[in-house]
Amino acid sequence: MSRVSLSNPPGAPQPASRYSQAALIEGEGRRLVLSGQVGVRPDGSTVEDPVAQIDQALANLGALLAAHGMGPANIVKVTVFLTDAALIGPWRAKRDAFMQGHAPASTLLIVAGLASPAFKVEVEAEAVA
Repeated sequence: MSRVSLSNPPGAPQPASRYSQAALIEGEGRRLVLSGQVGVRPDGSTVEDPVAQIDQALANLGALLAAHGMGPANIVKVTVFLTDAALIGPWRAKRDAFMQGHAPASTLLIVAGLASPAFKVEVEAEAVA
């Protein structure tokens, strides 16, 4: 079984929000790499509201984790792409609720666009068990 140690070691800047700078994975186990999740419902329709897209992307992420016998606590790295800096606050609040105190390594980028102009947020993650 893999051991995961999340840390914010001395010598590196402390996180500006609730995440860890590093995730050390040791031992044997399963590693799950997830494609970016956007605000698309399971029926294929796109959520219009950008903040609601965050909810849907996280719901999609949760469904993928659950399908592999994992949950948010198994996430070791998350990368988030937002098309509008105004979404940073809502992203952080919704991420914190989804993670339930878990703080994996994290990267947040503000980008000019995603695969569709309708997409305002994309979340990808790696998890281990």
